[in-house]
Amino acid sequence: MADSILLIDDDTDVLRAIGTYFERQGFDVIREPSAEAGLATFERARPDVVLLDLSLPGMDGMEALEHLRDRGASVVLLTGHGDIPTAVRAMQLGAENFLTKPIDLAHLGAAVARVADKVRLRRVTETLLRQGSPGPGLDSLGASSAMQDLVHQMRLLAQSDRTTVLIEGESGTGKGWVGRTIHDLSPRSREPFIDAALSGIPGETLDAELFGSEMEGERRTGLFDVAAKGTILLDEVADLPPELQPKLLKVLETRAFRRVGGSRELQADVRVIATTSRNLVTEVEQGRFREDLYYRLSVMPIRLPPLRDRARDDRVAVINRVFADLRQGLAEAPEALAPEAMERLLGYAFPGNVRELRNVLERAMILGRGQPIIQADQLPAELRLKGAAGERRHVPITLDDLEKQHIERTLRHHQGNRTRAAAELGISRATLINKIKRYALG
Repeated sequence: MADSILLIDDDTDVLRAIGTYFERQGFDVIREPSAEAGLATFERARPDVVLLDLSLPGMDGMEALEHLRDRGASVVLLTGHGDIPTAVRAMQLGAENFLTKPIDLAHLGAAVARVADKVRLRRVTETLLRQGSPGPGLDSLGASSAMQDLVHQMRLLAQSDRTTVLIEGESGTGKGWVGRTIHDLSPRSREPFIDAALSGIPGETLDAELFGSEMEGERRTGLFDVAAKGTILLDEVADLPPELQPKLLKVLETRAFRRVGGSRELQADVRVIATTSRNLVTEVEQGRFREDLYYRLSVMPIRLPPLRDRARDDRVAVINRVFADLRQGLAEAPEALAPEAMERLLGYAFPGNVRELRNVLERAMILGRGQPIIQADQLPAELRLKGAAGERRHVPITLDDLEKQHIERTLRHHQGNRTRAAAELGISRATLINKIKRYALG
């Protein structure tokens, strides 16, 4: 969504010239010839930046500035040479900047861009504060340079709310959380966020689920309809059936689609965020994923590192975030982790990443219910094994046995639901069934 400017000036030539300049820069511009009209428009439109002339008929610029300041406006003043002392006083009263006439449009453009960035950042902060515990802040990702680069990418993508996002990473790394956070920080945050799982659903069923249908006189609304003006997250996009890949490509290219059985083209004002735990380049090379769709999705990809590859302080931040989140949903939950328990968590590789960490902490909280602190002996056995020198003792185990244990834990977590377990593991349902038979888990 474009930034908006309210331009208040009694000079029609200034209104036309400056307004046209910013419209060409992609801003939405509203023009008003007086302070009284400008204040009424501000209340109605709530623009991002106000450009205010100090010399106005009727209510003057200083009085208008006071009213705008009280309403939380971000104001840039336009002054004559003789108004500079007044403009300096206005800056002390809360104006963002002032420029003297005749206006240098390049300087004005740079000043407005800085103010618009400041307004956008303030709104991001307000969004995080409104979210509270259900949507923790970006600081929970950690403070390392790698995580701060990721945070910067997320902020940029949140502001560019029409850009398609591809989030890559192993199963359980938090791709869905990142997608939701980008939506919550974006101008679409008050509109729907729809999480669409693509794994294990037949093509025809998935087509109707995503785009709706008009078969046999019945109209069914699809998820792209439900997500109108908001965001749709396509979970595990590598599992999108080949026959639906051209349809998704068309949506990304033209913002239009047709329902199953329908003849009308419908508009899709929807931001698409896709996740994948598989390497899409490999999928393209092996002919399972369209190359043109891959390039459409990967405009600005985000890659989430597995938990084991993150810096120690970053892992501490994730553990604290998950711990705080779980405490809210459990009565009499422990208030903290014992230092030894934290060390055990930090020393474990977590092949299931953040999702496995969450399961481990939830189990420990249940075992420690009513106690002030979670102790190391309340963690699973594989986290408690530790040698005298403080390092985890080597336990001989084959890759097959490790895979079997992980699949067994994942199936147990999903109460035996193979479709959900396969989605979490990043494999197809058929592959999971074969592994269940191989390891005699079923």
